[in-house]
Amino acid sequence: MGERAADEPWLPDLCRLPRLAAMLGIAQLVVVVVVLVPDAGTHWDLERALSTSGFALWMALSVSVLLCISRRGLSRLPQRTGALLAVALAAAVAAIVAGIVHALFASVGGADQWPSAMRFVTGSAGVVTLITALALRYFYVIDRWQAQLAAHARAEADALQARIRPHFLFNSMNMIASLLRRDPEVAERAVLDLSDLFRAALGAGEDDSSLAEEVRLSEHYLGIEQLRLGERLRVEWQRVEPLPWDLPMPRLVLQPLLENAVLHGISRLPEGGAVQINLQVEDDRLRIKVRNPSLPPDAPDAPGVHGAGHAQRSIAHRLGYAFGPRARMACGWGGGYYACELELPLGSGRRTA
Repeated sequence: MGERAADEPWLPDLCRLPRLAAMLGIAQLVVVVVVLVPDAGTHWDLERALSTSGFALWMALSVSVLLCISRRGLSRLPQRTGALLAVALAAAVAAIVAGIVHALFASVGGADQWPSAMRFVTGSAGVVTLITALALRYFYVIDRWQAQLAAHARAEADALQARIRPHFLFNSMNMIASLLRRDPEVAERAVLDLSDLFRAALGAGEDDSSLAEEVRLSEHYLGIEQLRLGERLRVEWQRVEPLPWDLPMPRLVLQPLLENAVLHGISRLPEGGAVQINLQVEDDRLRIKVRNPSLPPDAPDAPGVHGAGHAQRSIAHRLGYAFGPRARMACGWGGGYYACELELPLGSGRRTA
């Protein structure tokens, strides 16, 4: 098993309701398999199937609760030792529960319908041992996969925000320096906008942002670029209310799309143009569209159209990790314009790590 942070339990968390439901579902699946297996010596009726199902649920619940309670203690041990001890605890619980159930049926005269006490206890413990080992291994692999996805998403965010290009910083600082004497208030506002933008960049990948925060930072970025490009850059916001302003989102998703629109679109056109940003909700999905005039992809003076691909892939990857397969991102050139559209599910669409 792989390594994890020292303060993070490596044993799968069975305290979560989805995991507990999965354990109960596995128990029922085992009962169904046992019932369906051809065996001339065993007669299954509804009463026997229901009693076996109840026994399996009780067994799964007992094992899950025990491993939930002992998770942190077992995670302090070496992984091999802790995993073996977890399976051993599950086997012990299964043996105890099976012994209690068999004794209860014996006390009411129903033990003749069940195997002998030794066969019943050892068989139940053996099945639970195998199922627990497989379930813990499966959940561990899932946890490691999700952790790797989260780490990769954070790395993508860090790499993407490291690409807030040095020339943008230098140009912004030069522009601010030129404004200090001519218009100190505008220069001060530009410094504050630049500070907010880089503060957000330094925090990328650490925590979530929101739609309102993404729009605010994008306005700061476009404000700086408008000071630099002047009348060549126009910004057209289209906000169709109501909008889910508090929707959790990965940090700095919208600003890189606008940076691509300005750097690879507007700045390469002598006459400039307008960046159009549309936000609206349709069918329980938030749609964000960024559209700007651009040179065609095969134009000799348009290498930036292809250079935008890294940022787009990174954003698509982070949105896919955050929202799952229901998130969609599509970008393309047509009719003299380049457009990127994001679709994010609302409500319960957000994933948790």
